[in-house]
Amino acid sequence: MSDVIDRPEVLAPAPADPARIEAFIPTPCVQNHASFLLPLPGGDLGCVWFGGTQEGVPDISVHFSRLAAGADRWSPATKLSDDPTRSEQNPLLFTAPNGQLWLLWTAQVSGNQDTAIIRRRISPDGGRSWGPIETLFGEQPGFGTFIRSPIVVLDNGDWLLPIWRCTKPPAGAWTGDLDTSSVMISADAGATWTEHAVPGSTGCVHMSIVDLRDGTLAAFYRSRWADSIYVSRSSDGGRNWSVPAPTELPNNNSSVMATRLADGRLAMVYNDSSAADATGRRVSLYDDIGGEDLAPAAPSADRSAFWGAPRAPMTLALSADQGRTWPVRRNLETGDGYCLTNNSKDRLNREFSYPSLCQTPDGALHIAYTYWRQAIKYVRVVPDWAAGERA
Repeated sequence: MSDVIDRPEVLAPAPADPARIEAFIPTPCVQNHASFLLPLPGGDLGCVWFGGTQEGVPDISVHFSRLAAGADRWSPATKLSDDPTRSEQNPLLFTAPNGQLWLLWTAQVSGNQDTAIIRRRISPDGGRSWGPIETLFGEQPGFGTFIRSPIVVLDNGDWLLPIWRCTKPPAGAWTGDLDTSSVMISADAGATWTEHAVPGSTGCVHMSIVDLRDGTLAAFYRSRWADSIYVSRSSDGGRNWSVPAPTELPNNNSSVMATRLADGRLAMVYNDSSAADATGRRVSLYDDIGGEDLAPAAPSADRSAFWGAPRAPMTLALSADQGRTWPVRRNLETGDGYCLTNNSKDRLNREFSYPSLCQTPDGALHIAYTYWRQAIKYVRVVPDWAAGERA
């Protein structure tokens, strides 16, 4: 088994694929997961992720790295959060219309996602300095608030932040069985927010909203049931949504992300696998960090979340019909995707997961994702790379 810690950090063409530029992002952490990419002022790229020893452990914090315009490697990681009582996860970046750079992330007690709150820091200078840590959405009785996907700014000035509610079951620890999605909308540049629930969204999370630029929005979801990527649509600026319905793409109860390209096509990065590909099943997401408080009770819903479906391959797909079909697909990484444990210390996990993607004005598509929970890998391609021979 190769050691990803020794993988190259200098940007270079991939072996046997010179059209693909890649590198690993420097990190001091044993475990690295849930990266998020954003173009920054002056042509830089920013990447945030969470790192520490293992997800759910309170040494998990948010880290930040920058790829300066023209540079051949990402900067050393900077830690931007450090709460010794909570696991701080799923960071995202957002450049507000006034030029401020927002950093949002979740903070939970141990593996109990029903305790998650949303924190924020704001940078006035593109991530070179940061203001104090604030709580954006605080504790709620019975459920936690989670984020993963970008804030979308509509032409009318509304900000749309997709969230999901991690609901604690009547007995036992959080399992994911009862999670539902909502959109938080702010009409006053983030000063206040109203929640708009997605009907029939139990089990549909990680809502990735795409403005189709025709007066409608599409949202793509991870499925707790590990069956398919789901989609719903809105024609009133995200206040009302159709019930999520399965797409032709599979899902393994892991994150997906979509974006609209400059030419109008949609791009999505996801794992092309599902529970149908699983050789085993985990009790819960946090079953290997210990503690009786993390033991789930009997299933808390008609369907129970499926944990452990392989998190591989990592696939880029393109759609030319607003996300209704995805005929163009190509794998970025292949492997067995073993994720029946989150253990990075002993290098047991072999997942490729939690992709982030964005397009820059030069047309390049930038992608980052978890590599075996040991590192964050960065890849740059043009969108039509996906139409080449499958890797």
